[in-house]
Amino acid sequence: MATNDTNLADRSGSLVESHKSYQPRVIFFYFVVFGLLAILAGGLAYQQLFNTERHRENERMQNQRRILVPGPRGNIYDRYGRMLVGNRPRFAVVLYLDELRSEFINEARVIRRNYAEAGDKDLPTRDQFNQIARVSVVQRYLDQVNQILHRSVKVDGTDLRKHFARQLLLPYTLIDDLEPAEYAKLVEGLPVRSPLQVYASSTRYYPYGSSLAHTLGYVGVETEITAEDFPGEDLKTFKMKGTIGRDGLEKVFDTRLQGEAGGSIFRVSPAGYKINPPLEKRLPVQGKNLTTSIDIDLQRTAEDAIEKIAGDDMIGSAVALDVKTGEVLVMASKPDYDLTRFTPRPSHDTIADIEARKAWANRAISSAYPPGSTFKILTSIAAMRCGAIQPDEPIVDCEGRLHKFNRDFVCYNGKGHHGEVLLPDAIADSCDIFFYEAGWRTSANRTPEVLAAEARRFHLDRKTGIELPHETGRMLIPDAAYKEKVRGEKWYPGDTANMAIGQGDVLVTPLEMACFVASVARNETYTRPTLLHRDDAPVQHTELIGLTPKQREALLAGMEGCVTHGTAAKTLALPEFQIPGIRFGGKTGTAQIPGSKNVAWFITFAPIDNPQIAVAVAIEGDTPNEEYGGGRYAAPIAALILKRYFEKRDHPPAFVAPAQSE
Repeated sequence: MATNDTNLADRSGSLVESHKSYQPRVIFFYFVVFGLLAILAGGLAYQQLFNTERHRENERMQNQRRILVPGPRGNIYDRYGRMLVGNRPRFAVVLYLDELRSEFINEARVIRRNYAEAGDKDLPTRDQFNQIARVSVVQRYLDQVNQILHRSVKVDGTDLRKHFARQLLLPYTLIDDLEPAEYAKLVEGLPVRSPLQVYASSTRYYPYGSSLAHTLGYVGVETEITAEDFPGEDLKTFKMKGTIGRDGLEKVFDTRLQGEAGGSIFRVSPAGYKINPPLEKRLPVQGKNLTTSIDIDLQRTAEDAIEKIAGDDMIGSAVALDVKTGEVLVMASKPDYDLTRFTPRPSHDTIADIEARKAWANRAISSAYPPGSTFKILTSIAAMRCGAIQPDEPIVDCEGRLHKFNRDFVCYNGKGHHGEVLLPDAIADSCDIFFYEAGWRTSANRTPEVLAAEARRFHLDRKTGIELPHETGRMLIPDAAYKEKVRGEKWYPGDTANMAIGQGDVLVTPLEMACFVASVARNETYTRPTLLHRDDAPVQHTELIGLTPKQREALLAGMEGCVTHGTAAKTLALPEFQIPGIRFGGKTGTAQIPGSKNVAWFITFAPIDNPQIAVAVAIEGDTPNEEYGGGRYAAPIAALILKRYFEKRDHPPAFVAPAQSE
């Protein structure tokens, strides 16, 4: 017994010693646990006390969404305040999906139960159930619209899925661009508090259809709208579609016309549905208006005249300028296109039609043609300024043909014999033989440097800088260096003869020739055209041409003679082209484009004693080698523009003050 007690005591002592030997480890473990708890507590304290703002910001970004709505574009007006481009409401039926969350959930449950009751083992996934439910619910609402409008529109499941995933906060469009009668039916037939609503957006409105199409231009869809000084740039943002200028004034002045976007910031649920009311809201603002220099009455007169005189399928343009200010009154280009077919976007058929008719180009600024005999005005100026000819001295005897430099030069004006003509009659009757000789006399070595320098002094070798895109850079005033560089050939006297009558390599645009004749009317060398109107627009002043009074008198006499007894007289004598009490001067021209059609030209200004308006018309003809195209086709168009201008001068339209941007 004693022995057992002794063993028990020994074992107890051993256990006590063993327990004591592990005590430091336990204490260390306590310290470790305490340290870890302290670190955790410190981290939590740091996050709560020092990182609160960052967490609040993260929460804000997760729980808030921003919606941007573009502002309407500014309007475009003519010089009398008449609207050329405006905005009209565009109505669509939309469905606010964020208001249908409970219906989507309930519908998904019903569909899942139906699958289970049918014993279908191949069950869709959860996402597929949800997609089926959404299409089903949206179709029910769409059927309400179908019933009112007597339509049978079906929901596009793929489109709905994309919208739900990317643009849940934006209304989903069921039917776009309602007819007025349909809009009225829906306003009356839909419940006021229904998730179905008629949504009004803004689209461009063109009251004059195809008039001025190339100048006004058109707009396209813009998805990357921005809202300056509106908070929430770091939030996930949904953007309603806006517009951006794609051509014409719409493109050049897009920044000015572009409206100021509005927006809203909403809280959203974990599922992405918005929670009303918005935290922030700003209404969109319409863009600034633009007042152009165009006179829509003259513009439509020019367009109608081209179709009436030249034909519906003719290609050509007409430009009219205010002589004193350079403001563009008319910029007509045919063929054109109907701008109303561009809202909200042109169809494939519309695009195909425009391309088939080659109607995209604004030929007033993009088509470079040989100027033909209209260039003889410049040849006359160059020859008189350098002393090569005198207004009252004949320089050649025109017998219809001249043999010189081992070749024959023909007078193409159709009469065949002018005799010893003076400068005024040479201009009026467009005598080629006279201007061949005048061109040769401008330089002793028969090179074109004097003619080229004079043309460049009138800026016929460069762009006008008009406020439009796509002005061509193909204008060309050639010289000997050009021919050597481009063709590797020497310049011959025949080249000078061709250049003197506006043929050969000379290329100009109708707008350039309008600027040229406006400059001649002011007795100056350059006109800066503009499409913007100002009531206080200054009179332009550039370098004087440099003719003596006698020389200028002869030049103007020749231009007036062109319309009274010269190449344009026969056509302009018709009653419909008469302008009572107005003296005006002009110059016809018919240019041959190698391997292509002829171009009928007419440049003019009026009145001749107090110039106010300058006009240039260029029509591509369809009769090869026709020599009277300018007088037959182009001059009547210009005359109708002048006639309408002076009718309006005596009875000007009342000015309509443009509406203020809203």
